[in-house]
Formats: sequence, structure tokens, C-alpha cells
Amino acid sequence: MRDPVDVIIIGLGAMGSAAAYHLARRGQRVLGIDRFAPPHAFGSSHGGSRIIRTAYFEDPCYVPLARRAFDLWLELEAASDDRLFERTGCINIGAEDSAVVAGALTSALQHDIAHEMLDAAELRRRFPVFNIDDETVALLEPGAGVLFPERCIDAHLKGAQAAGAECVFNDTVTAWEPDSDGVCVKTAKSEYRAGRLIVAAGAWTGNVIQNLPLRVERQVVCWFSPDDPADRFAPSRLPAWVWEHDPGHFIYGFPDFGEGAKFARHHDGKFVDPDAVDRDAAPEEIDDFARLARAYVRGLAARPHASSVCLYSNTPDFHFLIDEHPHYPQVIVASPCSGHGFKFASAIGESLAAWIVDGAPVIDMGAFRFQGGER
Repeated sequence: MRDPVDVIIIGLGAMGSAAAYHLARRGQRVLGIDRFAPPHAFGSSHGGSRIIRTAYFEDPCYVPLARRAFDLWLELEAASDDRLFERTGCINIGAEDSAVVAGALTSALQHDIAHEMLDAAELRRRFPVFNIDDETVALLEPGAGVLFPERCIDAHLKGAQAAGAECVFNDTVTAWEPDSDGVCVKTAKSEYRAGRLIVAAGAWTGNVIQNLPLRVERQVVCWFSPDDPADRFAPSRLPAWVWEHDPGHFIYGFPDFGEGAKFARHHDGKFVDPDAVDRDAAPEEIDDFARLARAYVRGLAARPHASSVCLYSNTPDFHFLIDEHPHYPQVIVASPCSGHGFKFASAIGESLAAWIVDGAPVIDMGAFRFQGGER
């Protein structure tokens, strides 16, 4: 067995790469392990784009975390050789009393976030790609934007390795065992020891930590070529957007960054085993996306030209689960984020590092703790 390190991280996607970056920069001896070679297209952190917004309709408690994440992404971009973020704004669309509009407005008012309310006429005038009825309204957050997830993970991993972290790719964790001095982690190829363990395995978290109330959801995303005038979908003219088209049912999309306009459902996917996922969109799924896109967005090609599959790791209440293991405090669970976690990864990584080094996270994580062993 090799000499022990301070922290082992299982999973080097969004949360794991960020944790490795911040821990290594704080002088911790870090070993990260991933069953693939991130950034990769098998989990939850690919697809070219992710929305980052602070007028958070899910709950105002996320706003401080979102604000810190914004700052850290910009710092990471400045330290890297790549563009990680583009400020496009974000439109929250729905009925006036919908969760996506009313919730975003609540967060904006509570936390003094710059925003603009648009009625149906103004929404049509400024963003003619949307096919809306007279009862539809929107909250525009001009400061929001788009992260490029593969670039973000690559920047975190390169920064972590530059600060001394070791990353082991293409090796699967087969078991871990706690002891009085920390943990022993066994993989298909080796065995490692550390004082602390962070499990950031995304859809595979339930394989690593038993008896967690998680369900893995398969999500299809598609890209459509814009018809003329294509510039209506340019990032300078069209923000990222989230639309609650029926109560509790959401679609979302992005402007065209050169590969077409991205379009997807948020939830409403099939529950799957992460080790047995159909990674190709079926013809009937493509038909469904084509129908949905025609119903809500004007100016797109009749059918998508590309598609991808990603995975959500859902908790029962769709909030995050970030906490010490209820029986083994040397172990932190840090990635079941129910399909809306990527934007926060920079700040969650910083807080995980502070939790281990200083004994407390930078941002209060109380809302994301175990509750009687369940969420």
C-alpha cells in the first residue's frame, strides 16, 4: 500500500474536480480517482453548456452559494487559458404564479438581484423566438449566463494537478473501509489510504455509499440548427432560458454557440441504473423533442441534428445532499445535486476544502444536510 494522503476524492467531475483544486491549493495532499477520464460524457457534467443564475427559483437559500460560485468561476477563468463563462442573461418563463417566475422573483427581491419583469407583449417583442400565449410572463436576470462545463472541469483539474494533486483516471472504486485513522479505498487496480474521503461520484454515489435515497434519472438533450434569421439565436440576442410550460414541468434552452441551439427537458426522464444506460436517444425521443420544440420555440429546424444523454442523481426533495456520513464523520458525501448543481461546483469545492481544513464550510450548508438519515 502506498503512503497515505490527506484526502481521497472519489469522482472528478464538477464537484470532485473543484474540491481537488481548492484542497490542493490549501496545501492538502490530494488523490482523486475517477472511473473514466474527465471531462467525459458519461455522467452529469457534459453537453457543452450550463446555466448559471442567482435569482434562484428553487429556493432563496441557494443565492449566497450562487454568488460565491460566480466569483470563483471568474477567478478560475482568469487563472486558466480558456473561456469558461459567457454573460448572456437568463429568462425565467411561465405563468405569473409559476414556480419558475414567482420563485425567481422571491429570490431576486430577498437578495436585491438585478432583474426585469416582462409581460407577454414585451417578451414577444424582445425575444420573438418564443411562442407564448397572453398569460405568459418572464423574469429576466441580465447578470446570469452560461458556463462551459468541460472547460470548467479541465481548468479545475489542471489547477489541482499544478498545485500537487494526483489524479487517477480509468480506475473504478470497488470498496472503502473506515478505520480509526481515516479510510482505506480499494480500486480495481490499487489500494489507497487517507485521513478523509469525499464521495463526489455523481450518478454512482449510491454505488459507493449504500442506502442513500437517490434515484438516477436519464435525461436527453438535443441541438437544433436555427433557420433564418439565425442571428435571433445568437448569444448577443438570446439569453439562456428556463420555461415552466405546465405546472411542475420544465424545458430549457441555450443560444447557439456554434453547434446549434440546445434544447432539453428538466426532469421527466426515466429512472435508470447508471451502469446500464442507453446513451443514444431513441427515434421516439427525437420525435418528442421535435414536437416540443415546435410548440414553444420558433425558427428551429424541424428535427435536431445532434443529441446526448446525461444523468441526474436525484434526492427525494430535489435539493442537494452535502454532508458528513451519518456514521463516519471522516467521509463527506458531496454530489447528489438533482440536476441543478453544476453552477455551484466552484463554491461547493471551496466549502468542502474549508470544511476539511478549517472545520466548517465557507457557505452554510445546513440546508443540504442529512435529515434523520434521509432527505
